[in-house]
Amino acid sequence: MGAGHAHQLYRRGDSPVHGLPPHTKLVAVLGFVLVVVTTPREAVWAFGCYAVLLGAVAALARVPAGFLLRRLAIEIPFVAFAVLMPFVVPGEQTTVLGVSVSVPGLWGAWNILAKGTLGVAASVLLAATTELRALVLGLQRLGLPSLLVQIASFMIRYGDLITDEMRRMSIARRSRGFEASGVRHWGVLAKSAGALFIRSYERGERVHLAMVSRGYTGTMPVLDATVTTRAQWARALALPLAALPICLLALLGRTP
Repeated sequence: MGAGHAHQLYRRGDSPVHGLPPHTKLVAVLGFVLVVVTTPREAVWAFGCYAVLLGAVAALARVPAGFLLRRLAIEIPFVAFAVLMPFVVPGEQTTVLGVSVSVPGLWGAWNILAKGTLGVAASVLLAATTELRALVLGLQRLGLPSLLVQIASFMIRYGDLITDEMRRMSIARRSRGFEASGVRHWGVLAKSAGALFIRSYERGERVHLAMVSRGYTGTMPVLDATVTTRAQWARALALPLAALPICLLALLGRTP
């Protein structure tokens, strides 16, 4: 795999969370999300506790609240869907701020908003503390099929090159007086997309030939062979393990 590529969600730092092996953080986030999803939607207090746990992780990772909240904007389409549920889901009706809404719809909207927001927040924290290349290496350590790991690594390596190629083609069109302003210009954009595909395909052929000439046989060497200690696993799994008792209490219908 090539050199590391920083992405927009990543924040460089030397916090204890940044220093954890990527595969341990992947397992921790997956475990936390499973616990959140398993929690009954009626246990409102439990979701508050989960939010406090994520806040503690964010503080430990030195990820500002503003950064986290801005990245949560990705779930806006789901929020819009959830807002409509109290008005379209049939069932018992109640009044909120003078508006008649469905009780099952309200619970459904809360279920989507609470669990979706917590899941997205956990994912954002994972991305903010782990480089994209490291995430791929973590998936490799967890046993993801080699072919999928290679595809992901090449996407990371050459995604920026393809984006730069698109930018150069756009500049070339504008320098010749072209501005896409309607359906009649779609033909030009389609030809540009075709040219970009051909260039990308030819680049892929050249890269493959270069790899074969250097001994590539269909598998990539494992670049991350460091041993993960029990202490690192314990620190990484602290989040889902702390959330698990909360989930069990919620399933038993109890409050702390």
